[in-house]
Amino acid sequence: MQTPSEKLLNNMGIDVQEDQQERVENPASDQNRRGFLKKAGLGGLSLGAMMFSSMEDTMAHSTSKVNRYSSPSDLKITDMRYAVVMRGRGRCPIIRIDTNQGIYGLGEVRDGATYRYAMFLKSRILGMNPCNVEMIFKRIKQFGHHSRQAGGVCAVEMALWDLAGKAYNVPAYQLLGGRYRDKVRLYADTPRGRDEAEFNSFVSRRMDEQGFTFLKVDFGIELLAGVPGTTVNSNYWDITKQWSNEPMSYGATEHQFTQVQITDKGLDIMMERIEKVRNKIGYKVPLASDHYGHFDHNNAIRLGRAVEKYRLAWLEDLIPWRFTEQWKQISLAIETPTTTGEDIYLKEEFIKLCDNYAVDIVHPDLASSGGLLETKKIGDYAEEKGIAMAMHFAGTPVSFMANVHCAAATQNFMALEHHSVDLDYWEDLVKTKHTLIDKGFAFVPDTPGLGIELNDEVVKQHLDPENRQYFEPTPEWDKIRSWDRLWS
Repeated sequence: MQTPSEKLLNNMGIDVQEDQQERVENPASDQNRRGFLKKAGLGGLSLGAMMFSSMEDTMAHSTSKVNRYSSPSDLKITDMRYAVVMRGRGRCPIIRIDTNQGIYGLGEVRDGATYRYAMFLKSRILGMNPCNVEMIFKRIKQFGHHSRQAGGVCAVEMALWDLAGKAYNVPAYQLLGGRYRDKVRLYADTPRGRDEAEFNSFVSRRMDEQGFTFLKVDFGIELLAGVPGTTVNSNYWDITKQWSNEPMSYGATEHQFTQVQITDKGLDIMMERIEKVRNKIGYKVPLASDHYGHFDHNNAIRLGRAVEKYRLAWLEDLIPWRFTEQWKQISLAIETPTTTGEDIYLKEEFIKLCDNYAVDIVHPDLASSGGLLETKKIGDYAEEKGIAMAMHFAGTPVSFMANVHCAAATQNFMALEHHSVDLDYWEDLVKTKHTLIDKGFAFVPDTPGLGIELNDEVVKQHLDPENRQYFEPTPEWDKIRSWDRLWS
């Protein structure tokens, strides 16, 4: 005589003997089978009985044990906390937005910015439904600005998409309209090294060991420091101080205002550097470039014309992004593609660049440009103008995965920067279904939200030594203390 379970299997077209054999050969399947049968019973109503019940009775019974408190429409933001993680020598604040239903979302303030940019927003989003991502973004976007000052708004936006994806049990890219690709191409920064031998070693590792198919190198006028006859006006400006931010220093002065010029001798030395890289990697591999130093658009044109025979993927941030007309002059005068945008906040300034065809490629950093949805809007607008989109990134795997989801959902995407290739603990900061990166490509996960969870033990080993708190309570950020409306 058959047991009730065997009868149920027969009614469902499942051979009982085959089922028993599977349970012997694969014991784990027995647990799956029990779980299935338990679910199939629908809390006491068998599938057979269900077939002969009214729709109203069936629905009432099958949902009798559903926790309606878990409905996404009832989600509320209850808290925001942070931890500051070190990425090498740089600080990357990670935020966590908690809810009344136990699920939470992770976001990241852009590298080098302060967690305060995000925590300032906590009082403005408490009690709101995190699934209303665009509405919350419009409420807080006035508190962002260009470059790192956008970091707080973008971190919150990332965390909201992580939460919404978890609430609806879908990957973040699905909420952006679906994906165009299941893996995302990466481009890797390649350090200069102390000498040519070390540089060649870096390049070989990038291509042969790590499998990258797209590289970027820096070749700037720092190479010319101390070499007579290579630059004009370097007797006043210290061209080795590109990263200084002291007032009135070379690094803090916008490019056009230094009036530094590159001589023919200086260009020849810079071209020697590029030629060595090209000879090393060949022409199949795209080679992008960045960090040339601070000089005006006329010298940018001279540089652009000099590199044309090396067919670079792009010349990046030749001058500050906001000089649209000068960018247009550069782009019209040279063949090598131009790009800028890693410090631009919101789509409006990208629209100006696109409408004027001032660049060939837009280059947003999602942690500055407005987050996932705003960056996708930037890419979509550029696509309509026939302009491609590459993406700048330098942070932890939290922001990285936000970029991956956005890149997957944007058709005209080219490549995403990976700025932590040589940090041995970088991938270990998070737990994922599978490895983050393989042979120069990032996997697009099919798990809910951003598809990652923090690896607490590893993250705690790499906290900012000046601020080692790990998602501690932050009641000091709970209350709004200003009237924020921008109109009367």
